[in-house]
Amino acid sequence: MGFDARALQINAAAEAERIIAWLQYHVIRTLHRQGVVLGISGGIDSSVALALCVRAFGPQRVAALMMPERDSDPQTLHLSEMVARHYGVEPILEDITPALEGFDCYRRRDEAVRRIFPEYDAAHGYTMRIVLPQNLLDTDTLNVFSLEIITPDGEVKRKRLPPREYAQIVAASNFKQRTRMAIVYYHAELRHYAVVGTPNKNEHDQGFFVKYGDGSADLRPIVHLYKTQIYQLARYLDVPEVIQRRPPTSDTYSAPTTQQEFFFRLPFETMDLLWYAQEHNVPVVDVAEALRLTPAQVQRAFNDFARKRRTTAYLRVPPLELCAEEHAAITMNHETCTNMQE
Repeated sequence: MGFDARALQINAAAEAERIIAWLQYHVIRTLHRQGVVLGISGGIDSSVALALCVRAFGPQRVAALMMPERDSDPQTLHLSEMVARHYGVEPILEDITPALEGFDCYRRRDEAVRRIFPEYDAAHGYTMRIVLPQNLLDTDTLNVFSLEIITPDGEVKRKRLPPREYAQIVAASNFKQRTRMAIVYYHAELRHYAVVGTPNKNEHDQGFFVKYGDGSADLRPIVHLYKTQIYQLARYLDVPEVIQRRPPTSDTYSAPTTQQEFFFRLPFETMDLLWYAQEHNVPVVDVAEALRLTPAQVQRAFNDFARKRRTTAYLRVPPLELCAEEHAAITMNHETCTNMQE
């Protein structure tokens, strides 16, 4: 059977039952825990994960954490509470703003923003976000980030983001995900529960997560699914329609930013098919014909996926440990490098 737009269709009912059985087995038999805890954001991924957990363990053994902070979209809290109650779970609210202020998260970030836009003042209504070029299929542009600020009167100003400022803004912002995961593990240890992560295949494999932040968990039940497959599960699991229609956001910066604007650069419906084709070695010309693109457009997407996987590979590397078998090889390699330097 040739490649076409049906390549990512799944049997949502069968997949849901498979994940539920997997969760039950590993939480109880492997991890010896009594239930699960997860963070919810009112987004499609955490909503699907919540629905699966409730089906696996019942609402009484699922702890759903809402963890807003100063920059969070007000809709995040509203939708999180709505979806939790939709599945019979009483949500737990943890405002992480004080913790982030303790880490100087906002000050460190804004210090870097003001080196580019000296007029930026979050206290007087300015907001900010990081974005990527959105014309991925049409031009050979690299993943060069830009900083946008929005003035109190709505004017958008944009400048290319130098490496130093990019690193500082991202490093400071990553306090948010790491703080949330610390809170999640507090509630897990308090209840003798396991932590369920909510990243999907797009986020994990292309590196759209924070190491030891939202990338950490005891179980990741949907990490093998493309985003469009998550939506198929959402329909089957009766995720509220308003959440299914909501564009996936990063909800990290003070100005609204979709995941497409900040990282992925393509609509999920197109990206997932292109990525599936690349992973399954479908010839470029066949992909182009099936998706009504040019071969050059397909190749640009393939190149972008490869770059993202390569530059974020370290995020997926577990802690390295020296074992006895490695010692001799490492010693020999070190001596070889030393001799070459001499």
